[in-house]
Amino acid sequence: MVDVAKLAGVSQQTVSRVVNRADNVSPEIRERVQQAIEQLQYRRNTAAAALASNRTMNLGVLSYALSVHGPSLALVGISEQARRNGYSTRLVTLAALDHATVRAALGELSADEVDGIIVLAPLTAAMEVLRGVDSDVPIVAFEQGSAPSATSVSIDEVHGSRVAVRHLLDLGHETVWHISGPPGWMASDARQLGWRTELSESGRIVPPPVATADWSARAGYEAGLRLADNPNVTAVFAANDPFALGAIKAFDERGIAVPNRVSIVGFDNVAEARYYNPSLTTVVLDFEEIGYRAVDQILTMMRGEETQLIPWIEPHLIVRDSTGSAPR
Repeated sequence: MVDVAKLAGVSQQTVSRVVNRADNVSPEIRERVQQAIEQLQYRRNTAAAALASNRTMNLGVLSYALSVHGPSLALVGISEQARRNGYSTRLVTLAALDHATVRAALGELSADEVDGIIVLAPLTAAMEVLRGVDSDVPIVAFEQGSAPSATSVSIDEVHGSRVAVRHLLDLGHETVWHISGPPGWMASDARQLGWRTELSESGRIVPPPVATADWSARAGYEAGLRLADNPNVTAVFAANDPFALGAIKAFDERGIAVPNRVSIVGFDNVAEARYYNPSLTTVVLDFEEIGYRAVDQILTMMRGEETQLIPWIEPHLIVRDSTGSAPR
C-alpha cells in the first residue's frame, strides 16, 4: 500500500479509502490510485483486512440451475465484483426448492462463514421460502421481473418483452405467438406478462402461449413444430434465444423461411445469437450487471449505511436478420 500511495502521490489513508470503496474520494484521485494499483499489481491482504474488520471476507452465493443463461452470467458478475472488493465467494447449490432444502443451504452459509448472501434462484418457490427466513447476515436476491427493491436486483423484463412484441407489430404482423418459459420461473411469468400486455393494449388477439418444460433449444424446436402446423403464424416471440434457435430449425425442416414467412425474436442475447442462421433479433439483458449491483448492495448493507431501491436494469432490442415485414 505504501508503494501505491507513493506512485499515486496520495496518502496511505487515501489508498485505503479507494480500496474500501469509500465515497469521500474525488474521481480524479480515485482514477490515479486505481492506475497505480494496476501498475504495481497490488492485491489487498484479505487475511489482515478480515482481522481488522472482524469479517470473514467471504460472500455466500446460493444458486439453483446455474446452467441457465441468466443466473450463470450473474454469478460471473458477482465473482468479479467480490474480487474487486477483496472478497471471495462461497457457492452452495440447491438440489430442490422446498423449504427444508433452502433453509438447510442458508444454514451452511452461516454468519461464521460469510458476511452476506446473494441468492441466484429466480423461481417463485425459492422467493417464497426466503421471505419467511430470518438471517444474521444481509441477503440480496436476483428476482427476475420483480419491482425495484432494496433487497432484490432485477431487469425490467416485462418492458423488454413489450419492446420485442412492439417491434414485430410495427413490421405489420397482426399478432405475435409466444414460446413461453417453463413454469415456476419468474422470468417465464415476466416475459409472458410483457407479451400479453403489449398485444392487449394494442387491441390484438392474444394467442395461447406454447408451453415448454425447460429452457433448452430442444424445447424450442418442439414448440416450433407445433407452430409450423398453424398457417396463421407469421411472428413469434421466444422467451429465450435457445427457444428461437430450436424454432428456426423446426421451421426450416417444414420449408418455412425465416424471416420471409415467419419472423422470430429471442430474448437474452446469448453470445452465439449473432451467428444463428439467420442472425437473431433479440433483447439484450445485462446479467453481469445483476451481479455487480447485488455485491454493491450487500456491501452497503454490511456497512450499516442507508440502502436505496436498486433500480431496474433496462433491456434493449438488437435488430438482426430473423425479423422482417409481415408476408403479403
